[in-house]
Amino acid sequence: MTLSTQTRSTPVTGASSPSRLKSLVGRLEVRMIGLALLIAIALSFLSPYFLTTANLLNLLDQSVVVGIVAIGMTFVILTGGIDLSVGSVAGLTGVVLGLTLQQFDIPVSIALAILAGAGIGLFSGVLVGYFGLAAFVVTLGVMAIGRSLAYIFSGQTSITNIPPELNNIVYTSVFGIQSNVLTLLVLYALAWYYLTYTKGGRTIYAVGSNQEAARTAGLNVLLYSILPYVISGALTAIAAVMTSAQILSIDPLAGNGLELDAIAAVVIGGASLYGGRGTIIGTLIGVFIMVMIRNGLNLMGVSPFWQGSAIGGIIIAAVLAERLLSPKSRH
Repeated sequence: MTLSTQTRSTPVTGASSPSRLKSLVGRLEVRMIGLALLIAIALSFLSPYFLTTANLLNLLDQSVVVGIVAIGMTFVILTGGIDLSVGSVAGLTGVVLGLTLQQFDIPVSIALAILAGAGIGLFSGVLVGYFGLAAFVVTLGVMAIGRSLAYIFSGQTSITNIPPELNNIVYTSVFGIQSNVLTLLVLYALAWYYLTYTKGGRTIYAVGSNQEAARTAGLNVLLYSILPYVISGALTAIAAVMTSAQILSIDPLAGNGLELDAIAAVVIGGASLYGGRGTIIGTLIGVFIMVMIRNGLNLMGVSPFWQGSAIGGIIIAAVLAERLLSPKSRH
């Protein structure tokens, strides 16, 4: 009897390994890592400068601003929404930072800028979540308002009298890692933990998957329809702070086109624009893929005007692939 049991158990054990391997390969994040490696290998052949230490460090540095904004965009897209206002919010909160630095010290000014970003996000979130307005329309309107206010508050000119000490929040080294890159990684770790292990994170997925079912289950749909926009606004302000600290100058035009890059990173990372599907790790990989492509085009001397076409084409291709491959989105 014992021998018979062992004989039957052997095929089960043997079959489980290929099954686990198939499951691992089937994971979106693993496929995205594979795609990122293929792009890196291709770019290393196309440009001898791509794999140099200086350029790899430059890639990490270029990933910070888009990467931080993409976290908030992920939260919004998971609920089935969209935030087109992040570029102008970055410009406006940067101006708020520059103006408050004339009156307050650096920590207070940064806090006020982040509160301004969260407040703008709350405004958008209430209009979308409570009043049921289309996220596309609301954030498009906020985009126009934000850019207008950035011009008005700045006096249509750049703010250059920034304390040099602000530079420290970008270039200070912590455990050998540049502080702005470390900030990016910490924010992704916190977002991953929240979306993976907390009730709020699971509720965000539920709201994006089926809002009515989430409401019937007793989940706080209103709160978690608004919260992602608040998070998006606050994180956009943090990204604006990083940009201002890096160049020690604030332009009301800052953040122009940032919404395109953030949405591209999230979509490339596998999130569904229909809501309810996507991961924060996928977004991080999407950020690296998008930054690598833009960096590679720069190294190959491709005009910035054509780069916009490339990123736009990638977004369309990613959405089309999601539409064709996802059973949920087929009608």
